[in-house]
Amino acid sequence: VDAALNNFVALHYASKHMSWLHCFWGVGASIGPYIMGYSLTVKNSWERGYTTVGIFQMILAVILIFSLPVWHKKEQLKRESQTVTPKHLRIYEVLRIKGVKQVLLAFFAYCALEATTGLWASSYLVLHWGIEVEVAARWASLFYLGITFGRFLNGFVADRLGNRNMIRFGLTIITVGLLAVILPVQIGFVTLVGLVLIGLGCAPIYPCIIHETPRNFGPENSQAIIGIQMASAYTGSTLMPPIFGLLAKLVTIALYPVYLSLFLVLMLVMTERHNRLIVSRERG
Repeated sequence: VDAALNNFVALHYASKHMSWLHCFWGVGASIGPYIMGYSLTVKNSWERGYTTVGIFQMILAVILIFSLPVWHKKEQLKRESQTVTPKHLRIYEVLRIKGVKQVLLAFFAYCALEATTGLWASSYLVLHWGIEVEVAARWASLFYLGITFGRFLNGFVADRLGNRNMIRFGLTIITVGLLAVILPVQIGFVTLVGLVLIGLGCAPIYPCIIHETPRNFGPENSQAIIGIQMASAYTGSTLMPPIFGLLAKLVTIALYPVYLSLFLVLMLVMTERHNRLIVSRERG
């Protein structure tokens, strides 16, 4: 569902729509924990939490089913204006396309950074800075709200600035946020603001990379490439946070900003290398 929906929006809609699509992912990701928290504390039942989320999923499924004719109409109009047939590519065929390896590594690094930041932020604030648990949890949640609000705002400027510039802008903000977290100042508030800035910087990267895929690699290849991009993204978000947990246990949780910086550098290098490859190919 994730790969197919992203590919459909990338092919048929503007960059602002992709940003708003992922903005509503943030809304769902933010509401979910509150639903479960309410069920556990007020209703004293985790089953009610799952039931509520399940009802939302059923409503969403019904909406999608009834909207299918609109999707088909959009695809038909696109086919009439462009004669593009999607290619069914094997993984090794996708990896042979110039620029794909770089964008996969960039995706891996982004999701590793996003997931590690969100999952370990409150622990870092409490264990390293001695901030109260409730305050730390509140500010850690603002990281995700920063992503959500940032994607809402990005929708108003993405088409004018372009996906590549939006990605560069996001990486710049992440850099500023990480510097705020790394700075050895005895003011916890600076670190808290840094986490929010990292969230705002993360906002444009995921949707803009996806939306740029048909342009970078051709609409006939986009479905296969976006599917592998999703796999690379989930690999980063699944494996890298536990690895940091092991590092924090064996060494120190103070490595948190250093660990995040490694993924930021990898992302910067891979996105710029990818951009150069695409530009050189476009110039022939």
